Amino acid sequence: QSVRKTLHFMILGFPGLEPSYYGPVSGLLFFTYLVIVAGNTFILLTVGCERTLHKPTYLIFCHLAMNDLLFGTVTLPKIISRYWWDDKIASFGACFTQMYFVHSLGAIHSLILLIMTLDRFIAICIPFRYPALITNRSISIACYLSWAATFIRMTGVVSHALSLPYCDSNVIVQCYCDHISITNLACGENVKYVQAVAVGLAMFSLLLPVTFIIFSYFAIFVVVLRMSNVDGRFRTLSTCTPQMFVTCLYYLPRCFVYLAHAVGYSFSLDVRILLILLYSLFPAAVNPVIYCFKTKEIKETLMKRLEKLRLK
Repeated sequence: QSVRKTLHFMILGFPGLEPSYYGPVSGLLFFTYLVIVAGNTFILLTVGCERTLHKPTYLIFCHLAMNDLLFGTVTLPKIISRYWWDDKIASFGACFTQMYFVHSLGAIHSLILLIMTLDRFIAICIPFRYPALITNRSISIACYLSWAATFIRMTGVVSHALSLPYCDSNVIVQCYCDHISITNLACGENVKYVQAVAVGLAMFSLLLPVTFIIFSYFAIFVVVLRMSNVDGRFRTLSTCTPQMFVTCLYYLPRCFVYLAHAVGYSFSLDVRILLILLYSLFPAAVNPVIYCFKTKEIKETLMKRLEKLRLK
């Protein structure tokens, strides 16, 4: 039976989850979504309303917060309804739309982290060039180009997947529609080719930024270690702390999963789905906390606002 005729997919979620746990799981996912929405909206409003924060570094934070907010909105409501109301059905078009945004936002996140690292690299390694190279205008152009170029590129990836015939099973063993889960349900001789092209583009989107990020932080550490002033070292590293935390949260869990797969260690299906959810959604929930507690200017701005409220 053709899935195009049935016009829907079934989102299975965690295949081994007992029905008695549907309520707690949906409640936890709903709480996670509220945290993502509240935290990232708070960052957007704080930076947007506070003129002293209208600087390149905080513009990057805003783009990352918008990306995290959109990713949570694209993925969580459907899986929450899956366990809250047993709503497993996703239309053919809705599933492909979700896949498009899931992979687009993931690639954009990686590019924004690259821009964030570039900001710190120039600020520490060639500080005399920082005012000329890193401006609100240049950062905005770089971020908007990342969004636009990725959305255009991902249109080709999704169109490629749409060209396949879909037969037999329409059950997606995952918490949301992604490229591998969908194309695994396709039939025909071109399936492996379509998957290989998508994996190649995904690896390019992941490995190019992470290679530059590793090189940049290595160069930063070399510059910091050459400083004779210990306090200067500490202050310089402290300006990188939020970016390093955010970058590690995004890349380290992914690298762990990929390396485990490369050395032949396999996870159970439920554990694999849980790991994917964790490394996809945990950074989106935690990033705003990192910005607030690890970024001096944001922390000082919040303390001043709280002090004003207390005096009133």
